[in-house]
Amino acid sequence: MSQTPRLHNKIAIVTGASSGLGRAIAIRYAQEGAKVVCADLSPTARSQEETEITTCNLIVEKGGAALFVQTDVGDAAQMENLIDVTVEKYGRLDILVNNAGVALEARTPAVLHLTDEETWDTTMRVNAKSVFLGCKYALAQMLRQEPHSSGDRGWIVNISSIMGMIAGPENPSYCASKGAVSQLTRQIALDYAPHRIHANALCPGYTQTAIFKETITYMTPWEELNRRHPLKGPGQPDDIARMAVVLASEDASWVTGVCLPVDGGYTAR
Repeated sequence: MSQTPRLHNKIAIVTGASSGLGRAIAIRYAQEGAKVVCADLSPTARSQEETEITTCNLIVEKGGAALFVQTDVGDAAQMENLIDVTVEKYGRLDILVNNAGVALEARTPAVLHLTDEETWDTTMRVNAKSVFLGCKYALAQMLRQEPHSSGDRGWIVNISSIMGMIAGPENPSYCASKGAVSQLTRQIALDYAPHRIHANALCPGYTQTAIFKETITYMTPWEELNRRHPLKGPGQPDDIARMAVVLASEDASWVTGVCLPVDGGYTAR
């Protein structure tokens, strides 16, 4: 007996889709039946393991539907254009995943009084302002369009972090930016619930991406991170992608305003 994919007939945007968590989410969404718009500065991944084929091309090669739109997520005009291109191509927007982000302090950890202004401004622009912009233009589109066949108008999944819930060592700008993402998610959930728009955030623990490699090189040794995640140690990108599917599916039909840790038990301490 065949089962309908959980994101069948949904149109999704995933920012930061070229590598890491964004790539995993985009691929998993396509596998679950969504048409995926991959947004990033470049279609080419940063890590060597992901450079053989772009995310968009990989989805198409496997029989899915995908489109790449070059986007600087901190630029209002480019984020508005991302929504417009998506609607022009597919007719609507059902899911927005605000995933694009930076962790500059993974390479150059510093306490607050030693954090330079450029690090703070860049981190807030990419991690927090981008979420504001993505939600701003996506929500306007979701309000304009007819509801999905489920009766809901849209699903927003913001990628926060466990560092938006607890403090981390020597990364004040990253913690502040992810705290902003979590709180903005809750605010959106309350304001747009009457319009049947879901807004939730995933709060990943340390996940094995390109940023993770910098973390274990410059900030926290592997052995220490393994100890902090009691269930199986640091996670894989697909661990986050699977939960991103849930929050954009009918499985979460009565869920909004949640900041969900996906962290192998890190925040259970």
